[in-house]
Amino acid sequence: MLLDVRVIPNATRSGISGMREGRLLLRISAPAVDGKANRAATLYLAKVCGVSKSRVRLVSGEKSRHKKFEIVGLNAAQEQTLLADLLKSERQ
Repeated sequence: MLLDVRVIPNATRSGISGMREGRLLLRISAPAVDGKANRAATLYLAKVCGVSKSRVRLVSGEKSRHKKFEIVGLNAAQEQTLLADLLKSERQ
């Protein structure tokens, strides 16, 4: 599964804030210094997707707010359920 994400570093707390321009909006409390925000985003996505951190990989956007993450090991049904759950949890 490829996930388009817009990461906003230095947030008050980490969490998903909906969608923006077709990308998942992810606020991360870590600063965008020395890859800290990238590592925090990878760990957060692994946690909410219910997979190990080794199954989440930053594919592109290392120095950009627009990133693409690959999440390995999910089938199509799991992907749809996961996206729905991510957006639902943001609304609560």
